[in-house]
Amino acid sequence: MFDACSRVQVGIQESVYQDSRELLLSRLYLNSKRLKKVKESLDIPGKAMDELLNYYKGRESVSHPVKRITNSIRSENSVDESDFKIANDALEHVFVGQRAYPPHFCGDDINWNTRPVADMEWVWQLNRMYFWNAMGKVYAKTGDEKYVKEWCLQVVDWIEKNPNDAEHNYAWRSIEAGIRGYSWTTLFYRFIQSPHFTPEVLVSFLNSCYDHAEFLMTRYRSGSNWGLMEAEGLAFIAFTFPEFKNAVKWRTEAIRRLNNEINLQVYPDGHQRELAIGYHLGCINWFYRTYELAMLNNRAGAFPESYFEKIELMCEVPMKLCFPDGTNVQFGDAWAGQPGQHSDNFLTWAEWFERDDFLYLATDGESGTAPNQTAFALKESGLYSMRSGWDKNATCLVLKCGPDGGGHCQPDNGTFSLYSGGRTLMPDAGSYIYSGDPEGRNWFRQTKVHQTLTLNDENSGYKPDLLLWQPGNDLDVLVVENKAYENLTHRRAVLFVEKKYFIIIDEAIGTGTGNVDIHFQLAPGKVVHENEKYYVYSEFSSGTNVFVQAQEQVGLQLSEEEGWVSYEYTKKELRPTFRYRLIKEKKDEALRFVTLVAPFEREIPKIKVELVGNSKVGSDKIQFKINENGTEKLIAYELK
Repeated sequence: MFDACSRVQVGIQESVYQDSRELLLSRLYLNSKRLKKVKESLDIPGKAMDELLNYYKGRESVSHPVKRITNSIRSENSVDESDFKIANDALEHVFVGQRAYPPHFCGDDINWNTRPVADMEWVWQLNRMYFWNAMGKVYAKTGDEKYVKEWCLQVVDWIEKNPNDAEHNYAWRSIEAGIRGYSWTTLFYRFIQSPHFTPEVLVSFLNSCYDHAEFLMTRYRSGSNWGLMEAEGLAFIAFTFPEFKNAVKWRTEAIRRLNNEINLQVYPDGHQRELAIGYHLGCINWFYRTYELAMLNNRAGAFPESYFEKIELMCEVPMKLCFPDGTNVQFGDAWAGQPGQHSDNFLTWAEWFERDDFLYLATDGESGTAPNQTAFALKESGLYSMRSGWDKNATCLVLKCGPDGGGHCQPDNGTFSLYSGGRTLMPDAGSYIYSGDPEGRNWFRQTKVHQTLTLNDENSGYKPDLLLWQPGNDLDVLVVENKAYENLTHRRAVLFVEKKYFIIIDEAIGTGTGNVDIHFQLAPGKVVHENEKYYVYSEFSSGTNVFVQAQEQVGLQLSEEEGWVSYEYTKKELRPTFRYRLIKEKKDEALRFVTLVAPFEREIPKIKVELVGNSKVGSDKIQFKINENGTEKLIAYELK
């Protein structure tokens, strides 16, 4: 016999409960045949609530991705040790906010606005209650009622303490409301069969879901991932609780927004407009989950065929832009993550779209077929990749020269990251932190800490142009241009020669004067500098290294710079960085840097690059003579 959560246990006063009960009944469509027993019991309010709870415990008319917990279902394959740790801590009110920080005890009487760190991300994420998801998963795995009992207490506590007003705006940003709208419906299905889920809990919970939906109807952050989470939360409440009078209105508006946003936010090349891979992957989920929910409830027709087709195009992006080991390129607010992190995604997508190339990536080549390309251009996003193959040791360079992606983007057009031999040799700096350390965040948002050109160390702008994309068997050519400054344009050409090494041509075109620098950054580790010969190379004791050498010219300077890289939120480490500098003294002067970037294993490569002819900076055609270990050849590109 379980000790169910009574009104007294969850802390609801009788008068408050009566008012809440009447409010909920006024919000339900009681003329529905499904709520007939509830309507017939209105003269006995307590019985009406019992009937409503019984209705939800037995309801079969609504489908949801999470199946209800029954005595015959006691497994949850995705539960791991961390879920148990988070769930058990939450029983003691030790909660996880932003995961980069330690869990924090929020009091016997929970303070939902506690701030153990200066970073507001902690408070905001506390009020997304990700730890409740862990409690739900662990309950599904174990059937232990203590998790439901404590969740009932906590959800009612949060609802009572956090009305939607100015004093509680830390809990009522629209993004948090949207996340809760989605996750709370999942928790509803996890816990509804428990005897601890009483009428008192149901009343409080449903009224808050209604309040969330009505609030989300007034918030629409179009063009941002926020808009997707707002719409998703609204949709999941509407689909899960069609008994609300306003459910059809909510559902219609949520689907309208998602249909609108997939065209506004996703470029024709498939990348989400904020140009940060983590948010891109999140957007795949936010677009798909409501589509799946609609399918489960026979309303997929509310989405056009193009909607699902565009999701498929989005799923191609990590295939095209991630490194061979499955880690991410850290452009903007992105994090490298762990090798193989996308395997489960690719397996899911292989099933959705019947794609053998996704299956190949999901199984490390054991099944499916490798993608039939090794070079990809996402032209609208300004993201390009060149690779030598599809094994984990392949060489891969990813370059960015795109539009302004907003707050999660950085002024880094022209930058690139390089991977080879199972190692990211030249990673992007990352972003370090969102709030709590504004100076730290701003340091990572400087153009000069990216592998691109600066004029007088100033941040650059976003005015990109693709001049040439010409992949081939032995030579891939990419030429992009960015009007980085009002008076100076940066043209960068990248030539991937024989799938082994890169020649990078940087040209500064315009009237701007001062210090023109090309910046390069390597992975943390030892390096060798040879300033007189204009080269730097990494010195890992084993595996693959990288050699960077600029073509000698009058006035060229090589010097070290301050360098940091952040692979995890709130964490950063020193890394070697350097710059090549030319001083542009005259307005009519134009400058060119030619740099060899060559991964190598045992011996430093003997490659000499020499410009052929006297082509002016900004010319449409450039030709080079390359001497590699005594063998000469000519390579060139010509703009059309």
